[in-house]
Amino acid sequence: MAGVNPIGLDIGSSSIRAVEVRRGKEEHTLTNFGQIPLPEGAVQAGVVQDPLAVTAAVKQLWAACKFDTKQVVLGVTNPQLVVREVSVSNLPAKEMRKSLPFQVQDMLPLAVEKSLLDFYPLEEPGDNPTVRGLLIAVPKDAVLTAVQAVEKAGLRVKSVDLASFALLRASSRLDTQVEALVDIGAQVTTVVVHADGEPLFVRTVPRGGAEITRTIAERLGIDATEAEAVKCRFGLHGDERPDSATAVVEAVRPLVNELRSSFTYLASGERQKQVTRVSLSGGSALMPGLAEYVQEQLRVAVMYADNAGRLRDTRKAKPRGFDIFVPSAAVSIGLTLGAAA
Repeated sequence: MAGVNPIGLDIGSSSIRAVEVRRGKEEHTLTNFGQIPLPEGAVQAGVVQDPLAVTAAVKQLWAACKFDTKQVVLGVTNPQLVVREVSVSNLPAKEMRKSLPFQVQDMLPLAVEKSLLDFYPLEEPGDNPTVRGLLIAVPKDAVLTAVQAVEKAGLRVKSVDLASFALLRASSRLDTQVEALVDIGAQVTTVVVHADGEPLFVRTVPRGGAEITRTIAERLGIDATEAEAVKCRFGLHGDERPDSATAVVEAVRPLVNELRSSFTYLASGERQKQVTRVSLSGGSALMPGLAEYVQEQLRVAVMYADNAGRLRDTRKAKPRGFDIFVPSAAVSIGLTLGAAA
């Protein structure tokens, strides 16, 4: 019998996105989605700065979309997010949670008492004295502020999940290649490198589409609205102005350099994994010429992520523009799929 899963709720820097999936016997059907803009500055780099504005936007979203449930899985990210491969003592789950702060306190740039910690195993522990996995740490106050803002809108946060893991769940292609998922948001770009679904590297880059727009505006001496139009309509091809294409390339270059340094680090680190494919998502990923530029600069195959590939039926949502929504929906789709697992 089909059932309603918790809504995947993604609070971005420029908008809030929510996806509803109905779980059938062997498939997941997308039945509803919504997106609503946020006031400028309400959320900065994934961190809620104006809880009242977020609460109001969530209320407006639920009133407009009429979702079937008020239970949500909330995605979180943070500039101070730490995802690091470590080995810890092999303990039962309950004991692991209690001992984790003591095991990892010397490994973190954050104070453990101000952090929410989790551990994602990358191997079956068996009888080994230690187990290898990913240590996850995020500032506690930032997560609690987001949860409280959502619950004051009348919703119930059933669980909190990393936006990066949600991206992996929704968009990863499972094969022999080492794939980098790159989700370009307004202020934050999430990078997840994986091999056949196993995360190898996770990074939150504090750059995104808003910075690109600002740089275009500065280079061309135009206002932000016109710069946004140049970015979205012409992208790296430029418009009729002779210096337009150069300005956009200069605006995009810092983000591409961040990707290059991330891939170089992974290739030279302990795992020595070479990225062989990049999958782009996020609203700014559709900038004309961006995929070709990234491919040329990084010398790796670049394509667009299939964010809805694990949803068997999206017909009910397509009349409401889901095809346009897909590029920015990866995280919210991954959040609700995780709840359905």
